[in-house]
Amino acid sequence: MSFPDIVPDLKSRAPKLRGRLMPNQSLAELTWFRVGGPAQVLFMPEDEADLAYFLGVLPAEIPVTVIGLGSNLIVRDSGIPGVVIRLGRGFNDVTVEGHKIIAGPAVPDVKVARAAQEAGIAGLSFMRGIPGAIGGALRMNGGAYGGETKDVLVEARAVDRQGRIHVLGNADMHYTYRHCGAPEDYVFTSATFQGRPGDPAVIAAEMDKITESREATQPIKSRTGGSTFKNPPGHKAWQLIDAAGCRGLIVGGAQVSELHCNFLINLGSATAADIENLGETVRKRVKDNSGVELDWEIKRLGVTA
Repeated sequence: MSFPDIVPDLKSRAPKLRGRLMPNQSLAELTWFRVGGPAQVLFMPEDEADLAYFLGVLPAEIPVTVIGLGSNLIVRDSGIPGVVIRLGRGFNDVTVEGHKIIAGPAVPDVKVARAAQEAGIAGLSFMRGIPGAIGGALRMNGGAYGGETKDVLVEARAVDRQGRIHVLGNADMHYTYRHCGAPEDYVFTSATFQGRPGDPAVIAAEMDKITESREATQPIKSRTGGSTFKNPPGHKAWQLIDAAGCRGLIVGGAQVSELHCNFLINLGSATAADIENLGETVRKRVKDNSGVELDWEIKRLGVTA
């Protein structure tokens, strides 16, 4: 599938734009599942000012979608209409200030954990276990191994749909479990995290334990999207899925991981529809078996065929 090319019109509206606009750009290569259709337009801004300028002139009727490392994401096979924003090189700096870490949204969470460890900053080692980047952690209150983004965030910068820049404190994010209450149109451009003094060797040992645990219990070398469903109150999603007989279940080219059944895997030939249909099959079987309704943690974006 391809969309009408609107790049010439967008360029005429934004003559001072420095970032790249790419029409009908495939997104499959940008997601961990390696599936999905194209973006009508993929925009990669140079920096925060470039992003703000573009959003300020972009017509309001054109939808905007933001993607990060693509770790927690299904792009549907028919693609995503409008503009898809991917933050890259201009948004991947990490700075240490005392016991604070300032990071761009394109920085992998593990890189923030590593920078904190090297600087002797404790409290951020849990980020070693989050398979994504800071932008996604901000938007979803990403967490793992006993820690969440809300525990360490001081403030975040964001650009809204009109191109205005905002600074949000922790309370402004309205965090709950795997949810951020900041306006949906905000595109995060940096985050400041607060740690505490720590011993680099002790922090490194904590991170090593997280690495060993992930390698032993999660299919991290497969084409996967991380945890598929949120843990319902009082339950573990993987236990409900296992009890419903879904471990190893296959739909098309997609499979429920036999190692950790809250992970879905692209066996190599899956479509986005295969993966989403597998997830919906799991949800139905869990509901029928236990009465508990699983909510997707993975974001599913794009046109439904």
